[in-house]
Amino acid sequence: MLFNSVEFAIFLPIVFLIHWFAASKSERWQNAVLLVASYTFYGWWDWRFLSLIAVSSLLDYLVGVGLAEERSARKRKFLLLLSISVNLGFLGIFKYFNFFAENLVSAFTLLGKPLEPTRLNIILPVGISFYTFQTLSYSIDVYRRKLEPTRDILAFLTFVSFFPQLVAGPIERAANLLPQFYSRRSFDYGPAVDGMRQALWGLFKKIVIADNCAKIVNDVFANHTAHSGSTLLLGATFFAFQIYGDFSGYSDIAIGTSRLFGINLMRNFAFPYFSRDIAEFWRRWHISLSSWFRDYVYIPLGGSKGTTWLKLRNVFVIFLVSGLWHGAKWTFVAWGFIHACYFVPLMLLSRNREHRNVVAEDRLFPSIKEFGQISITFFITVIAWVFFRADSIASALEITARILSPSLFSFPTNMPTQILVLVVLLFAIEWVQRTKPHGLDLRGLAIPKPVRWTVYYGIATAILVFAGEQQVFIYFQF
Repeated sequence: MLFNSVEFAIFLPIVFLIHWFAASKSERWQNAVLLVASYTFYGWWDWRFLSLIAVSSLLDYLVGVGLAEERSARKRKFLLLLSISVNLGFLGIFKYFNFFAENLVSAFTLLGKPLEPTRLNIILPVGISFYTFQTLSYSIDVYRRKLEPTRDILAFLTFVSFFPQLVAGPIERAANLLPQFYSRRSFDYGPAVDGMRQALWGLFKKIVIADNCAKIVNDVFANHTAHSGSTLLLGATFFAFQIYGDFSGYSDIAIGTSRLFGINLMRNFAFPYFSRDIAEFWRRWHISLSSWFRDYVYIPLGGSKGTTWLKLRNVFVIFLVSGLWHGAKWTFVAWGFIHACYFVPLMLLSRNREHRNVVAEDRLFPSIKEFGQISITFFITVIAWVFFRADSIASALEITARILSPSLFSFPTNMPTQILVLVVLLFAIEWVQRTKPHGLDLRGLAIPKPVRWTVYYGIATAILVFAGEQQVFIYFQF
């Protein structure tokens, strides 16, 4: 079920009404409604995968209980390894088996010892990378004694499968989300209204920006040999807008929808294209995943401590694993490698924690220096996106070479003026709102009611008038 579908427009009000009116007497009834709704939402794609999320949830619930009762260090480690092995095993089979099998066959063929190729004819379950990491973090935190395990199985199952963030995040931590299912939730008008504004803004980013950009991007990348460097750069730039509008739009809808049910999710995007260096970009892009890898991979490896060699190793490990998390393709690994190369100079110069404040704080416009930093960061991010979007590394290299060729200085073909104006409007609004949690956060502003409603109706009208052809959310494939 897509957020931008008629089915969801019918589904959400029904769940909302049942949750607040038929099940408002206790948290168990509220959780039961959300659990049934979440399994219905997930099963809408393919009901067979419900067994997968159920097994993963039950396993980690039992592992948590076992870790609480067990005193033997060896047995506790066994329980943790069981959770990690089963969860990553599911991920490995469904997401990476064919990738590694094909590359193994290719490697042996190069050595003159061809193998019979083996493939699994399976479908990648939607959102498996997201809920797998969410349940894994629970088991790891309980093992580290940073979190008390729950014995409320209904709350735990709801925590894992909560439908707004189930298939594309944010990847929540149990310490933040799970306790919200322990007590009865009361409807709060203010946060609910702001949640609706955030969801509306997310729909605008997805339907108007991302879906319109998708048409341009698909054409440019499918026919990259026929385009000049300027047109390819334009296409890559529009992919940067597409993936931002698509993924941050999803996160806005997820966070906003959750607030309708009295649930607060973590922020996943903080206007990343206003970053002044690549380190700041990664503190603002897909925050839930970046912080997950930091806490469960980077820091256990030693983080930024130790010798220079160990620091370099840790940086490349974290970015390569992040690339592979996105998909079983070498282009994603290359994308991670490029970002590691961007990050390393900042780390070696101890400048990777420089920009922790909001750019141009207390000023309307950035300084010339800040504008230059933002522009350079955005450009190198766009170049990296070429590898993320391209069908192969060879195609990505060819596109990049053409972008950096003299044809870059020609005028791009088929300039999409309308969508360009809409993108400029999007980023102008988000620039003004860059100190707020989302682009349509009007809290604390003395705006007359007629003006507010004019804004709402204006955005809703723009969604209806300028809607692009419906596209599946990009991150559903991860």
